[in-house]
Amino acid sequence: MNRWLFIGAINGFLAVAAGAFAAHGLEGRVPARGLEIFQTGAHYHLAHALALAMVSLVAGSGAAWASRAGWAFTVGIVLFSGSLYFLGLTGSLALVLLTPLGGVSFLAGWIFLALAALKRPST
Repeated sequence: MNRWLFIGAINGFLAVAAGAFAAHGLEGRVPARGLEIFQTGAHYHLAHALALAMVSLVAGSGAAWASRAGWAFTVGIVLFSGSLYFLGLTGSLALVLLTPLGGVSFLAGWIFLALAALKRPST
C-alpha cells in the first residue's frame, strides 16, 4: 500500500466534503466571516492533501525526508485547517493558537519535501 497516496486521497475527499458543506450547509447559518474562515481551512486542507500525494512520488530514495514531509503536512492539516473549521463553526477562539502551529507545520513539510527531492536521483 502507498501510505502517503492513501492519506492524501482521504484528505482530498475530506477537503472537498468540507468545501461542499461550507457552500451548501453553512451559508446563512454562520456569519459571513465564519464561512470565509471555514472556506480558508478547506482551501489549505485541499492544497495539502495534494502535497501528501506528491510525497508519495518522492518517497523512494528520500524516504526519511518524504515521511517527515508527510507527517508535517498531516499535522498541519489537523492543526491549521482543524482550528479554522472549529473557529468558523463556533466563533470560539479556544483553538486559535493552534492555527499558526499548523502553518509552521505546513512550511516545514514543504522544506522536508524539497529535501526529499534533493535526495532522489535525477531522472
